[in-house]
Amino acid sequence: MDRDELLKLINDDDLGLLDTKSNNSATPTADERLIASFVEINDFIRESGREPQVNKSDMHELTLHNRLKGIRENGAKVAALREFDEFKLLGEPKKIETIQDIFDDDDLGLLDAEADSIFQLKHVPSKSLVMPEYIAKRKPCIDFDDFEELFKECHKDLASGTRRLIPFSQGSQISPGDFFVLKGLLVYVANEGEKHPTFDGTFNARLRCIFDNGTESDLLLRSLAAALYKDGRRVSVRTDKLARAINDVSDEDLQTGYIYVLKSLSERAEITSLKHLYKIGFSRVPVEQRIRNASKEPTYLMAPVAIHSAYQCYNLNPQKFENLLHTFFGSACLNIDVFDATGRRHVPREWFIAPIDVISTAVELLISGDIVNYRYDAERQDIVRRSSVEGLP
Repeated sequence: MDRDELLKLINDDDLGLLDTKSNNSATPTADERLIASFVEINDFIRESGREPQVNKSDMHELTLHNRLKGIRENGAKVAALREFDEFKLLGEPKKIETIQDIFDDDDLGLLDAEADSIFQLKHVPSKSLVMPEYIAKRKPCIDFDDFEELFKECHKDLASGTRRLIPFSQGSQISPGDFFVLKGLLVYVANEGEKHPTFDGTFNARLRCIFDNGTESDLLLRSLAAALYKDGRRVSVRTDKLARAINDVSDEDLQTGYIYVLKSLSERAEITSLKHLYKIGFSRVPVEQRIRNASKEPTYLMAPVAIHSAYQCYNLNPQKFENLLHTFFGSACLNIDVFDATGRRHVPREWFIAPIDVISTAVELLISGDIVNYRYDAERQDIVRRSSVEGLP
């Protein structure tokens, strides 16, 4: 068997028979995998404007081509996927005019005369598949001119470094005004429809999503989140506007200090072994000046530090801002003894174990005021929405 035949065999394994992972309650059913594999073909055609071809320089396209060919050759798969065939890839249904047509159209073998037993079920899915009544589709955005400048500014900010691409971590953090990158396309969430509670205590809602290629889609929030988990990134808020956004101040307003995030350069084993360890602090002077003697100060773990980010604060109390962040990450505060040059013991309280993108998100939530609706889960190292049991919506 040559390489192409082996790839075809693997790619046509819609039932997951070659999967080596153990099954669990979160594993999709065979029906769900089949539909998801076909939807991926639809997505390719929607974005490229053509069917996937035999392209040996693009393994993804070759995979989709072989998958589509296998589906077309399997009558049962064609029958199961016809309602999802938005590009008419599977041909028109057969016209039933005679008795013979009925037998010829029996893709599922229900009319076979050689059934082993009436108690032996065939072609019956192990689990019923619940699909949404309405599936979102991409279409041209007729008022794209209203959003075009926003996309240009976002592209410019990403190029200059004032915005960054950070990992997507929480579906509940999707809000109107947010930018994301999905499969290479910049996506802007223009607005959000009515929220509906879900079985797991979160909510779902229709979003109006604008893409920078001039199209739009009314995706469900949970659908967008699932796509971003698989192949997407979040676009951060502009770093030079974070602190100013609180009071909408101008450059002429009073600068009151800096909030900074530092990473330790300590060589102590108990420090180097901690992943995602950062210090969140406040300084009235430029951060470079404040950390000049870090290796001699217990608050910096008696070691040099590196600046990850710093936010200028205007017309506000930076100490209060700092305290709010400390409270938010309180469950992940580092508990370690540090001894100064005289042997005196100190317990620094400004070091926290949290991924840097989560810290950046917390700053954004604090500025927007939405932080009251969230909490930091130290075990998962992620920001989660507070439940109604905790006294917040």
